[in-house]
This record gives sequence, structure tokens and C-alpha cells, in this order.
Amino acid sequence: MPQPTHRARRSRAPRRLGVMMGVLVVSASTAVAAVAVAPQFTEASTSTVSSPSSLEQVSLPPVPDPVARIKEAEPVDIEPVSVEESTALPAGSGSGRRIVFDQSDQRVWLVGDDGQVARTYAVSGSRFDNLQPGSYRVQSRNRHATAFDASGSMEYFVRFATGPNAAIGFHSVPVDNAGVLEQTKAQLGTPLSAGCVRQWKPDAIALWEFAPVGTAVVVTA
Repeated sequence: MPQPTHRARRSRAPRRLGVMMGVLVVSASTAVAAVAVAPQFTEASTSTVSSPSSLEQVSLPPVPDPVARIKEAEPVDIEPVSVEESTALPAGSGSGRRIVFDQSDQRVWLVGDDGQVARTYAVSGSRFDNLQPGSYRVQSRNRHATAFDASGSMEYFVRFATGPNAAIGFHSVPVDNAGVLEQTKAQLGTPLSAGCVRQWKPDAIALWEFAPVGTAVVVTA
């Protein structure tokens, strides 16, 4: 009877050894699989993430300082000029009913008997220094007139001075012999004439109706 028992014990050892070897084989194969998969995962992940060297080469724009932006937006310390101040009558331009023409501003004022401005507007005076500041009077008027060099015509001519070559007066913007205006309304306020004072037609009509012969004209520098 003792002999069979001894044989049974001896027969169990190989089975245990086989189980242990199977576990070792599975563990080893799992480790190998993990090692084989790990490089694939690392390679895939690094393909979507920039390397440190590439990150160092990227230069991001600086974040603007809100305080600095506010300082840049602060207005320059310049005293504002109102519309009333920019079109105010020049100092020393006389009194009573008169026409005032300021050469530096290229502007005309029609002033009533009470000293109040009835109308003011931009004009285009002479490109040349042929009109001296001072007091004048309307000498004559012509509803239609021709340029001294016969280059065109104008309307509502109100003469008040005499220049080196011809009379000087207020009139509408001339039309050349082809029927084209010699300047635009937007160019008023700039000296463009050869001696007279050019006006846009509605303003020329207003001065014509305002200024009979003898009306005072004051020219300021």
C-alpha cells in the first residue's frame, strides 16, 4: 500500500511544474507584447506633439498692454476750434453794411447794417499777390462778363478794384470756351484765380443781390 502513495506524489510534481512554466510563458509573452506595442504608441503620440526644439522656435506675439493702449488713445492736447470760431469775422474788418474778403482764409462774409453776418462761404481768390488789404467800394456790375484773356466767361460780376491787367471783382466760377467749369466746388477755399474772387453760383447770386454800386468792400490779409 505505501508504494502507490509514493507514486501518486511523484506524479503531481510534473503537473505543478508544467503549470508554473505555463504561467511564466504567458507572463513573458505579455511583456514582449507590451514592449512591442509601447514604441508604436510613443511614435504615434510624438507625431502630434511638437518637440521642445520646435516649440522654442515659435515666437508668439506679445500681449498688448491695456494701459499702454489707453495712453496711445489719449487725444493730443490741441484746443478745439468750433465752427463759429472758424467762420468768425476777421478782426479789424470794419463796421456797418459791407462785404468782407479774407485772403488767408479764402472766405467772404456779407454783413448787414446791424453788423450781423447774413452769409459766409468759401471762395477762390488770386494765385498772385495783386490785391492789397484795405477798404474798397463796388464800382460796377455785369450780369455776364468775359475773361480778360478771352479764355472763358463768368456771371454776376461785381467789380471793386483794378488790377495790373484788368478789373478785380467777385463772380461765379468761370466756364471755359468748351463749357467746362474751371474748378470744382470742393476746391473753393484755395486761391486758384488770376486776380478775381471766384464764388459758387448760389453764393455769387447772393452777393449780387446784396451789393449794389457803392457797397463797402473790406479786404483783410
